[in-house]
Amino acid sequence: MATFFEGYSHTFSEYLLVPGYSSSQNIPVNVSLKTPLVKFRRGEQSAITLNIPMTSAIMQSVSGPRLAIALAQEGGLSFIYGSQPPEDEAAMVREVKTYKAGFVISDSTLTPDMSLQDVVELKERTGHSTMPVTEDGTAHGKFCGIVTSRDYRLSRDDRGRKVHEFMTPVSECICGDEHTSLSVANDIIWDHKLNTLPIVDSEGNLMSLVFRKDYDSHKGNPDELLDEHKRYLVGAGINTRDYATRVPLLVDAGADVLCIDSSEGYSEWQKLTIDWIRAHYGDDVKVGAGNVVDAEGFRYLADCGADFVKVGIGGGSICITREQKGIGRGQASALIDVCAERDRYFEETGVYVPVCSDGGIVYDYHMTLAFAMGADFLMLGRYFARFDESPTRRLNVNGSYVKEYWGEGSARARNWQRYDLGGTKKGLSFVEGVDSYVPYAGPLKENVDASLLKVRSTMCNCGALNLPELREKAKLTLVSATSLVEGGTHDVILRESQSDNFRS
Repeated sequence: MATFFEGYSHTFSEYLLVPGYSSSQNIPVNVSLKTPLVKFRRGEQSAITLNIPMTSAIMQSVSGPRLAIALAQEGGLSFIYGSQPPEDEAAMVREVKTYKAGFVISDSTLTPDMSLQDVVELKERTGHSTMPVTEDGTAHGKFCGIVTSRDYRLSRDDRGRKVHEFMTPVSECICGDEHTSLSVANDIIWDHKLNTLPIVDSEGNLMSLVFRKDYDSHKGNPDELLDEHKRYLVGAGINTRDYATRVPLLVDAGADVLCIDSSEGYSEWQKLTIDWIRAHYGDDVKVGAGNVVDAEGFRYLADCGADFVKVGIGGGSICITREQKGIGRGQASALIDVCAERDRYFEETGVYVPVCSDGGIVYDYHMTLAFAMGADFLMLGRYFARFDESPTRRLNVNGSYVKEYWGEGSARARNWQRYDLGGTKKGLSFVEGVDSYVPYAGPLKENVDASLLKVRSTMCNCGALNLPELREKAKLTLVSATSLVEGGTHDVILRESQSDNFRS
């Protein structure tokens, strides 16, 4: 006979939190959402700590460089999608790591003989309005001057005008030298009211640039997730097939953490992947694994050496694995089971392996439920796909703005490595995801702020000021179908269609 799990397979919507005692200190501003990303031993701290418990899904329609930067500015982390050539994924990782390195190597360099039209085209291509000028147009050539948007007027200036005619020449530039620290560079920028400080070596060659906007960005985003070199943290997805090629490229590009992207993680393929990484990099390269939906799957991956374990099969809004294969489990039931095993594993071994809840988040309050059930952090796809920073197009469909959103198991993604079970045949035999639209929601920052304010407020209702305290104090109750009706708007006629708790 097959093994039968007792009870039903439950989703987040079938649970509610019961309020607990809250003191006068339980106000949202006092709540910390810091959480470990990778495993650590008892008495130690995690090598990577998230400032907010949110990561973006390893998906083509979600996690590109622009979203990775925006999420890191808020304190979370993105996993650049792996369903692309390894070199392209590494380039995306490198783009994030070099975006805010303090000393930025120019990727938009001009020569004195280029035209204003060249400046306009380069600006359109890179998005950069500040461009250094060197004799040979290379990032480290002889520094000649700098061009900003204040140096020309497109409405009046001839597009054929040469750069040397309107640039700010080196003789009028304030520059730093090879001995200038980042702290000193920022002081120079502040004292001289500059937007950009070129760093030039003793022979007059351009070394790098320091931007005022990076300083202002840090001050305006105190929860930024930065490494020791003040660069944004970023993760990257890998598969169980080409890791010997992909992992070295991602590590060289600066990826801070990797994650095996698979629809089902209780597999020897994951062990082989982790074993290869440990053999070549030891514990220096952090790698998460998954996905699993029960205690047995968690323990297997923890024993394999995974730095975190993802939970969830078939709960994503674009995932049809349960329909196609009859595989999966309600996200709430899976999460409760796995987190209990995580705690047992910690008691037995002294090693805490964080759990990532991946899928099943429909409303903002589901986030708080997931944390109360034990999740250390969330991985979100549909939630982030709605924002300006996601890599997909914004369209107008039937009078409403939407963004494209497709699953990695869809024919559009063609991510066969994620679903491959071995053998010689390569390609998707059948789809496990759909191609769809999601309602456009605007910029990431204001949406994340709104969602996490709800999380913090609910935690205060439970008397908790941090995530471990929430797990300890939370009281959960199952709700009936009638209770679900009672919990929503009922027995009234709404004046207009409105909701302050959008689907996430």
